[in-house]
Amino acid sequence: MSVTDNTGQSRATDAELIGRDDANDLAAILAITNTDRDEVIHHVKNNADCIYTWDYNKGGRPRLEKLYEKAKHGQWNGETDLPWETQVDPYKLATKAYEENGGLDQMLDLKGTGIESWGRKEWIEFEVQSQNWSLSQFMHGEQGALVCTAKIVETVPWIDAKYYAATQVMDEARHVEVFAKYLNTKLTGHYPINAHLRMLLDDIIEDSRWDLTYLGMQIMVEGLALAAFGFLYQTTEDPLLKKLLRYVMSDEARHVAFGVLSLKEVYQDLTAAELIERQEFAFEAAVRMRDRFLQQEVWERMGADVNKVIPVVFNNPDRQEFQHLLFTKIVPNCRKLGLLDAGDGWLRQKFTEIGVIQYENWVDTAEELDSFSIAAELEAN
Repeated sequence: MSVTDNTGQSRATDAELIGRDDANDLAAILAITNTDRDEVIHHVKNNADCIYTWDYNKGGRPRLEKLYEKAKHGQWNGETDLPWETQVDPYKLATKAYEENGGLDQMLDLKGTGIESWGRKEWIEFEVQSQNWSLSQFMHGEQGALVCTAKIVETVPWIDAKYYAATQVMDEARHVEVFAKYLNTKLTGHYPINAHLRMLLDDIIEDSRWDLTYLGMQIMVEGLALAAFGFLYQTTEDPLLKKLLRYVMSDEARHVAFGVLSLKEVYQDLTAAELIERQEFAFEAAVRMRDRFLQQEVWERMGADVNKVIPVVFNNPDRQEFQHLLFTKIVPNCRKLGLLDAGDGWLRQKFTEIGVIQYENWVDTAEELDSFSIAAELEAN
């Protein structure tokens, strides 16, 4: 049942938004699993109208036109611009990581979890599987972005936005391509899509409103991906993966900026009720993305009991800090769009509850866009 906020506006409850009363209810999170792991084709109803515009006046929105020109200069070829001849030994890299840091048993009390007897072999294998799982979810997310951006081309009413979104469709196809190639030729294949991620992607595609596709994909999914890629870029010792991530991040920064520049204009004219719907969607997306990082599929493949292991891992302060840091791009962008404090500040309260509001004053992506550019490097090559 909906509730009324301090301004008299109707608000959806957590149960209505995310299917549970407590966003941190771990048992409810783990109860959501992928029951179609052998699925190859997944159908989702696209409820949006296709919008044509007969106004071809390029440059009507100068900042989008400028972003479009940057996108044209930033195109790269996944086959020829990445050093695929690089030898990658995931077990060698995992062994080095284990020798430097040990396994989770070095920082957590795993007594009673069923994996307290794990040793060097198991923790190295877990490191390899974790890498496969993480890159697999990135790959699935990139296909979600490919589909969502194609929808934006169809549904956004501005020609400058259609031009730019078309370049992002190419970007996303390239991202799916390179992650798939890396997983299949350098690692040991990929994991199925995580259930929480699939639910979010389905919600974004099913919504009929074009700006919700922007918000869900360009601000939320792409914003978290940009932060996650940055962390992995800093930690990986594989030169091929490092360059792959560097190139992907150069595209992702433009994608998030595209969302910020477009929605900032739109959200200035929305009603209070319409802004509430956007706030609620942003919160739902944030929780879905956070929940997918529990890696329950990896623990299951390793033969562990997720109901015993994940509660211990979930409460690890280091892991919680990492999950919070994934929102360093999302929260400041939501602030710039006016979503944090719209109405009675409902989204600010919700981001406080999940522990990420402290990033609201970090630099938003539109302001740091040029720092991600690889245009000069591509021209030099």
